[in-house]
Amino acid sequence: MQAQQQTTYCNPVNIDYGFTPIPNFSEWGRHRATADPVIVTYKGDYYLFSTNQWGYWWSGDMLHWTFIARHFLKPQHKVYDDLCAPAVCVVGDTMLVFGSTYGRDFPIWMSTNPKANEWSEAVPAFDMGGWDPAFFLDDDGRFYMYNGSSNTYPLYGIELNRKTLQPMGYRKEMYLLEPEQYGWQRFGEYMDNTFLDPFIEGAWMTKHNNKYYLQYGAPGTEFSGYADGVVVGDTPLGPFTPQSDPLSFKPGGFARGAGHGATFQDKWNNYWHVSTIVLSVKNNFERRIGIWPAGFDGDLMYCNTVFGDYPHYLPNGPADHLKSRFTGWMLLNYKKPVQVSSTFGSYNANNAVDENIKTYWSAASAAPGEWIQTDLGAQCTVRAIQINYADQDAGLLGKQTDIYHQYKIYHSADGRKWELLVDKSNNKTDVPHDYVELPQPVRTRYLKLENVHMAAGKFAISGLRVFGLGAGDKPDAVKQFFVLRTRHDKRSAWLKWSPVDNAFAYNIYFGTDPEKMHNCIMVHDANDYYYKGMEKDRTYYFSIEAINENGVSMRGEVVKVE
Repeated sequence: MQAQQQTTYCNPVNIDYGFTPIPNFSEWGRHRATADPVIVTYKGDYYLFSTNQWGYWWSGDMLHWTFIARHFLKPQHKVYDDLCAPAVCVVGDTMLVFGSTYGRDFPIWMSTNPKANEWSEAVPAFDMGGWDPAFFLDDDGRFYMYNGSSNTYPLYGIELNRKTLQPMGYRKEMYLLEPEQYGWQRFGEYMDNTFLDPFIEGAWMTKHNNKYYLQYGAPGTEFSGYADGVVVGDTPLGPFTPQSDPLSFKPGGFARGAGHGATFQDKWNNYWHVSTIVLSVKNNFERRIGIWPAGFDGDLMYCNTVFGDYPHYLPNGPADHLKSRFTGWMLLNYKKPVQVSSTFGSYNANNAVDENIKTYWSAASAAPGEWIQTDLGAQCTVRAIQINYADQDAGLLGKQTDIYHQYKIYHSADGRKWELLVDKSNNKTDVPHDYVELPQPVRTRYLKLENVHMAAGKFAISGLRVFGLGAGDKPDAVKQFFVLRTRHDKRSAWLKWSPVDNAFAYNIYFGTDPEKMHNCIMVHDANDYYYKGMEKDRTYYFSIEAINENGVSMRGEVVKVE
């Protein structure tokens, strides 16, 4: 097939993630890891920075990212955190970058040509430092820094002298978590773990219509409920009032978590939010990056993660992000039959189609010819394929710039006669979450992914995900949807509904305004869900829809709970 311009993307972002550079963080296995992303728009391009990558990326379209190798440490800094949770800001014609640090006399770096990797020191030693820093330039020309990463102390803010970049006065307290009021801030995978207080970190500031939206990550980077919250004020240093629900929240689906990120505008001034996706299998800090449409609904700041790990349209002009950018291409092979060439240990074949990024299938080797085959169950219209590689016996530490993946994908209508669909046998790039939008849709039933060359380790796949439309009916609407909330703990509710026979998943929408239910939880293989993330003193509204490979049901009536 002839290549054509791709119009869609699919999370996790497909960039050449570095491997953790810290040996004792990978005793359970070498693995890729980054988090705490920032994207800024500069001179018509997008620049992406994240933790410990020994460089950064730029892109002209938010799809194809080019890595630029760069160490931001000075020679005397003998630490692993080359650039941890960086602050990035554009001030006039200059980009500023600063990494997390206290007491190491790190510089603030500046560049007017970051694409050419030309940097100098704006401030040779920013002695005040700050962990998880964020810069903010107000439209009146005043300049601020926010920082904080703790389960004891709040986020802080301070004004900096724009010319000298030195502090003016002292840090002020911005916000400290209130888990007794806002249930989603509670520590733990299910917001119910009481052995440790929740963490607040990852500050970011956005100004919109003369309101200041200070964003923060919570309650812990290890959890599916890792999210960014937001507090709103009339001045850059507060006081602030919290929004009831998270800004970016994605506790269900294949790629979970949407915390510690940053909000930016594209070339057409549409808002987007980039944030951290959670793996946390080989180490708590094993993570990836996701990009989600965002915006403002009146004074409410929102981030749209609905079908957030399914194909979405790339930015191509002014857009209303209150209207979904989801393509409508459904997942066609959830828990469908799988065959493989071999299996290593307990990393079974079904793990590649279970919609869980934490689990994976591994072949016995990385040899050319190892393969995995998925059966869609019937002929379907295939539009795109995502190959999510896993790290099994990778054996690498730190950023690698000379590794690559090569593979072929075949398809068949009957499982006997095969035709080459995608040929990346000459690829020389590292594509750990490769996403292929087909030039033309294909009617087929079977797809086979065949290894040619692995970037590192065995041929291992956490998700072979096929998108398009099935040939059957959309699921029936959900009936008998109940939300049970008691006075014992009004932060929590038990959601229960009659199962839909022709559905494999459900989207649960919720919010404190029935017209602004922007947050969503995707639930697979269940007809109940415990949600423990509500603000305890607010009325809430819930609604549900069913999902299968043919589409989405009508959304149910809104249920009010007080």
